[in-house]
Amino acid sequence: MLGGGQLGLMFAEAAQRMGCRVSVLAPDPQCPAAAVADEHLIAEYDDVQALESLGARCDAASYEFEAVPAASVQRLESRTPVYPDARALAIAQSRLAEKRFADAHAPATPPTPHASITNAAQLAEALQRLGPLCILKTDQLGYDGKGQTRVRTVAEAEQAFAAHDGRPCVLERALELESEVSVIVACGPQRCVTYPVAENEHRDGILHRTCAPARIDAKMRRTVQDSARSLAQALDYHGVLAVEYFLTADGIYFNEMAPRPHNSGHYTLDACRISQFEQQARILCGLPPGDPAQHTPAVMVNLLGGLWRDGEPDWAMLREDPAVRLHLYGKRQARPGRKMGHFCVLDADLSIARMRADELYARLAA
Repeated sequence: MLGGGQLGLMFAEAAQRMGCRVSVLAPDPQCPAAAVADEHLIAEYDDVQALESLGARCDAASYEFEAVPAASVQRLESRTPVYPDARALAIAQSRLAEKRFADAHAPATPPTPHASITNAAQLAEALQRLGPLCILKTDQLGYDGKGQTRVRTVAEAEQAFAAHDGRPCVLERALELESEVSVIVACGPQRCVTYPVAENEHRDGILHRTCAPARIDAKMRRTVQDSARSLAQALDYHGVLAVEYFLTADGIYFNEMAPRPHNSGHYTLDACRISQFEQQARILCGLPPGDPAQHTPAVMVNLLGGLWRDGEPDWAMLREDPAVRLHLYGKRQARPGRKMGHFCVLDADLSIARMRADELYARLAA
């Protein structure tokens, strides 16, 4: 596994339950995955010697986040199978590339109206065409609200572009959303399965809460699941793919995709027959994906570093509740906005799970 964060941690745990040994390549000697991996190669992701060593000793490899250089994945592919492949990673690393890909292969869910911005002179025309409110996003390396600025005027757009150091950007129309949803797809040998659609709520650009199944009608559910499968099939995809969509009064729009397990799929650990991480491990082992059926409605809530402002929170109320599953990632340092863990509330009635999750989080944050 390239990457040693919480996704690498949960993958390692799933793979080891299947009897696999797991090697992790990550530069941080105290990364979460290092606590459980059978082997930790402490190196940068572009370290040629480390990549060669990992490729020589592993039967298959994957990566846990998009900041891994596509060139490193290509190098690793020369030694061992990597799922998903470097092509999928390269497309997902560019907002513009993934929008073009979605437009070509899933036309029923077009990308958000947007414009490519490579210089400040393009901003005035694009803002006039897409406005009145837009979001300027860096083309690459933007996640959890980073690299994004809301703009209304040309002056604001120019200032934001300069703040992004003049890097290539995408200017997107800010849509009036009814909701945001995501679809997790797992594709392996001759089989592609789709998890229930999840409904997401963000705060300050970071996922706060996921409810599954999403409160949408059957037609919307089929549309986004079909769209996500179409994208996976067009990529000849092997692995776990997450695709996010915006639901508006005017229709459904593609937002972005992630070639890996996703924060909005963490509920699958507790509420589904097989988790997204076990799917990832099965596919790396050359096995078909398992049954993704959800057995209990669930609400997942992220635990960010700001909750640690007075030290580690008291988890007793979560641990004592039989309907709650607490997951802590073992990160040594808590920082505002950093994902330190999550909890899931399970209940046959999703509205009760939502209410209970909100109550518990409010008590933690008080």
